[in-house]
Formats: sequence, structure tokens, C-alpha cells
Amino acid sequence: MVLAAKVFVVAEERNLPLVASKLKDFKLEQDVRIEGDSFSLLSEITDLDISQEYLQGTFAFDTVFQVKQHGKMVPVVRTYEAPFSFDLFGKGMFLTVFDKKNRANNIANEMSKALFMSLGQIVEGRIPPETLKRFHEDGVESKILFFDGVDIPNISKLSLYGEGLANTNIYNDYLQHGQIWYAVVKSKDYGYVIGLTRNCVVTCFSRTDLPEFKKYVKAEVLPLISQD
Repeated sequence: MVLAAKVFVVAEERNLPLVASKLKDFKLEQDVRIEGDSFSLLSEITDLDISQEYLQGTFAFDTVFQVKQHGKMVPVVRTYEAPFSFDLFGKGMFLTVFDKKNRANNIANEMSKALFMSLGQIVEGRIPPETLKRFHEDGVESKILFFDGVDIPNISKLSLYGEGLANTNIYNDYLQHGQIWYAVVKSKDYGYVIGLTRNCVVTCFSRTDLPEFKKYVKAEVLPLISQD
């Protein structure tokens, strides 16, 4: 099973007990009407667990999707549950949402409003291009690389697939024309095959469980993120 996460930076906050106190009663209800049917959608935070270095929990939220029943499309409410973790690391606090990118973005925005009453206080983590380059070159194997910021006219992105990409001439040539945006590498310490983007979307393609994936993100991804 592929596991996904996205890491965000929390602005000007390092007080985990204060964050926990603001989130423990979080509950948001929204009434929507779809094709003549009314639905009450609930978002809430459950299972909060705090220590000196982290605050963990689950963000549960409802959404409406269409299912086929006897030849007709019928709207049905489904509840998603996304584990999350606030972690203190270095000079900052980070929020990791263990879900796909788009849902993680929405959850981060809801967290920002709950904690700071505004958007933009929990923002995407950013990995500097040179840092992602070192991460890829230090891995056991490089399997996939995407480059952005390409300066060749009419080309917006470049990609490389294969083994030992860092040792190829074409890799060095691509570095002269763009920056690594996405890398798939094998971790030396964990043995996981990991995909990582500069805006901190993390995908684990190896077999593992969520607790071990959380340990990996904290050990190998958080140190890469700019804390300027």
C-alpha cells in the first residue's frame, strides 16, 4: 500500500499545549444541497495525543460523492480520516498530514483557521533545490527525476528514468538547464523507496505501516525543509 503525506510549516508557534487546547474541541458542520438532497457534512479532530515534541491526532471530514445504484448516480456521504502530526524540529513547528496532496492542503487550511483565525499561517514546506539535489545524490539509487525551471525554449519540464542517474552525463547536462523538482530514491537508512517534491509531498512506495512512515518523515524529510 502506497503511503502519502505532505509537510507544512506553522508560522510563529512552538507551544504544543496551546495548539492542543485550540484543536481539542474543533468541530465544523456545513449544510450542502446536491441535486435536491440536503446533507450535513461534519469535520472534526479526534484522538489527540501530546508529548513534549509532538501533537498527534486524526482529522475526520465528510464529503459527498456519486455512486451508481440501479443505473442512476446517487449522492452518498463518505467520511475520510487523515492522521496528522505537529512536530517541533530545529527552530520551527511542522504539520504533517498523512493523506494525498489536495486533501492535505484543505486540512492545513482548516488548521490555520482553527489556530490563527486566518489562512496563510500554515504554509507549504519548501525544500531548497540544492538540498533536494543532495538528498537524491546521497540515496542508494536514483530511479526518477523531474526538473522544472527549464531555460530551454518551448520545454517546461525534463525527466529522467533509470538506475544510478547521478552518474550519467545527461543528468549533469539537465542540471545546467533546470532544477530538480521531484526525486524518487531509495533511502540508505530505512531502505524505503521514497518520492519527494520540493513542496514537501512525500510518497512511500515500499511496504511499511503508518507509525514507521511517521518516523521516516521526521527523521529524513523535516531536516531538509528551509527554516528561514
